[in-house]
Amino acid sequence: MITAMDHRADTFEARRREFAAFLRSRRERLTPSEVGLPEGFRRRTPGLRREELAMLAGVGTTWYTWLEQGRDIRPSVQVLNALADALRLDEAERRHLFTLNNRQAPQPTSSAPECVDEPLQRMLANLTHQPAYVLGRRWDVLAWNRAADVLFGGYDTLDRDERNIMHRLFADPAHRRLLVDWESVARVSLATFRADSARYAGDPDFERLIALLKEASPEFRDWWQRHEVISPLSGIKRIDHPVKGRMSFEHTGLTLTNRPEMKLIVYTPLDDDDTNRKLAELLT
Repeated sequence: MITAMDHRADTFEARRREFAAFLRSRRERLTPSEVGLPEGFRRRTPGLRREELAMLAGVGTTWYTWLEQGRDIRPSVQVLNALADALRLDEAERRHLFTLNNRQAPQPTSSAPECVDEPLQRMLANLTHQPAYVLGRRWDVLAWNRAADVLFGGYDTLDRDERNIMHRLFADPAHRRLLVDWESVARVSLATFRADSARYAGDPDFERLIALLKEASPEFRDWWQRHEVISPLSGIKRIDHPVKGRMSFEHTGLTLTNRPEMKLIVYTPLDDDDTNRKLAELLT
């Protein structure tokens, strides 16, 4: 009889074998000239020697050899990053390296301008009866569909800070009046935003937004000091629309695999409060 412990042991062993083979395959595809090393004498096998890769990664040759032999060694995040750099791994390969070691790859941060590509724009447009928008790394609304515009109102009339989800929650009185359960939504959103923003600690754009919200909202100022963090949640959001009254939606956040700093937020209308009919009337 195979126990859960046996299964876990088999899984770890399989990952070690796969990790060893992956390291070897990535090492063998590199040439000395690609990494700034002399070609030296004639080589019996393709690619870099183990001692050369170990030197580039800053680890011992024997220890690296054990990794390629699939021994039970658990390299740290720092060592995995060093190996990934030495092996010239791209983003997908780096994630794979970390996954094989049951570790989360550090996500790169960027301050470059954010752009929503055309396939995602088309998908948004085709969600005709589901309000949806794309959030950037700072929770700025980067793109939205017509259903989101008629429900939440006027994205194209707002500047970048005003089109930020946290700004709308804490510094936009009209948006605040839309949310039946404003306090619970705001508390959860702030704790989720805080967890997301940790990767960008010290970023001037984040710091400016946070300072603006502290000035604009006593609630934000008080709750921010509590350092509460939670993971993203799906849930129900109840809207008190100025034209159609009470409406209920189930909201879901989806991280985009090709742009992990972006999220797609989708609101699905529920049967409660006759929401489907009201949304359809707003859209027509």
